[in-house]
Amino acid sequence: MSMKSRLRPETHSALPWRLHEIASDFQLVDAWALPAEGSRDQFPLLLSTVANLPAPTKEESPASAALFEIRRRLGKRFGWDDSKSTGPLPIPGCSETTLRQRLPADLVPASDDGFGARANFRPVFVLDDEAAVEVSNALLHAILHLGWVEQHDGTYRGQMGIYVKHRGAKSRLYMQAIAPFRHLIVYPSLLRRIRKSWDAAVAEVASADNTQAVRR
Repeated sequence: MSMKSRLRPETHSALPWRLHEIASDFQLVDAWALPAEGSRDQFPLLLSTVANLPAPTKEESPASAALFEIRRRLGKRFGWDDSKSTGPLPIPGCSETTLRQRLPADLVPASDDGFGARANFRPVFVLDDEAAVEVSNALLHAILHLGWVEQHDGTYRGQMGIYVKHRGAKSRLYMQAIAPFRHLIVYPSLLRRIRKSWDAAVAEVASADNTQAVRR
């Protein structure tokens, strides 16, 4: 996957996302253009595609699969992901434990079993062109943000932003240490899986539409 898919943070943050109203204290650390383009009403298809992505396999990306396994083992060894004993952790520097507690009256919280829940994220909100989920652990509180951005030709393209708040120096050092692996291995593997799954989903929708047209 070309590194041209990586966006400058300001390219993503300059757009009028509703997320900014509730996460102005978070830092945007990564932004990517997704290999998913379609019509204005296909944002739910993108959410479904991302939510149901298969995990990286040794066949598809040995390096990415190995990094996920290393992260899993480190998390288990140091208790980074163990919230059963500690309970929900507050957002660093705040009293809230979830961004849902910051939502304005016109933003309805996403359902607990909605987009992102399968991957151990907590859904925050879902709109027609924007969605956010969060994850909290002993290192940081992070947000996965997806948007559906209109292009010059009238089509729409997916964008992804990763926002974080650190729980101290250990978190910052960790993010700095894994930055090369994120940018050169993890995200390219993720984008390849999104492209493959998106193309399959679009083809399935087109096939279903053609079948309905023939029946008529």
